[in-house]
Amino acid sequence: MKPIPPERYIDGVRQGDRRMIGKAITLLESRAARDRGLAQQVLDALTPHAGRGLRIAISGPPGVGKSTFVEVFGHHAIEQGHRVGVLAIDPSSRLSGGSILGDKLRMPRLSSHDDAFIRPSPAGEDLGGVARRTREAIVVLEAAGFDRILVETVGVGQSETVAAGMTDLFILLALPNAGDEIQGIKRGTMEFVHLLVVNKADGDQQQAAQQAAHTLEQALHLMHPPEPDWSVPVLTASAREDLGLEKIWQAVERFHGMMQASGRMAARRREQSLAWMWALVREGLEQRLREHPAVNLEQGLLERAVKAGRTAPAEAAERLLMLFSRPL
Repeated sequence: MKPIPPERYIDGVRQGDRRMIGKAITLLESRAARDRGLAQQVLDALTPHAGRGLRIAISGPPGVGKSTFVEVFGHHAIEQGHRVGVLAIDPSSRLSGGSILGDKLRMPRLSSHDDAFIRPSPAGEDLGGVARRTREAIVVLEAAGFDRILVETVGVGQSETVAAGMTDLFILLALPNAGDEIQGIKRGTMEFVHLLVVNKADGDQQQAAQQAAHTLEQALHLMHPPEPDWSVPVLTASAREDLGLEKIWQAVERFHGMMQASGRMAARRREQSLAWMWALVREGLEQRLREHPAVNLEQGLLERAVKAGRTAPAEAAERLLMLFSRPL
């Protein structure tokens, strides 16, 4: 098949061609060596047209209703005149590498809207609740004119700092009657959360949701806020019943305005660019290490020696690094 020239990717994305937006993200996600140069060309050309949207990470434990929340919140943003790009990260099987990729089915109304674009991606082996090329996908969507980017992460845990590090605002969803779950996540994730929402606050769960919100507010008093001028709101909502979304939206807009006025938004983006650079450096070094001819010759032997207990892991690692540092 004849390769698509970079101009077609670039022009298609800039013109909002949904097919080319999807193809551009697929290209950037590719691990094939033949795609690296083309992917870099496309990314370099699109990057100057990105950066003007608001990037929001949405996380929470399984069953908290992330997809339903994203759909309702996305519709609310569209009603306010925004275009919404959703990057839904699906958990991947460590055995097969497969993932559910069912977010378009779980967001039927949003996925069919002209002002929304949903891209499901498998998390694979990458940590942080995000996919390997989430940063690049954000650039593509912003270059295509989407100004509210919602990153729905795999789940909640210590490694969610990666998702927080590539977005402007982090929303954590919690369940009513969370109990021990709240205690388990408060140190790992709540320290960089900008907005806490107790979801499913409807029917006979309303009182439990209020109690959970009270518990979360108490926990927040023990921590430093992620931004010095921001007091983290704790709100209750029901995405299923579309209750409480207006207050959440107002909090998001208030945070956005404060960050822009103080200059922290621009500073945060600069910090993210630096973190992205070093993430690519680490990835590139590992990739070159694995492709190094001398490393390839001994890698299998050393792996078997480590598994058999004949060689210490540290010794084997040092040997591979020494081979990598030698000139070809």
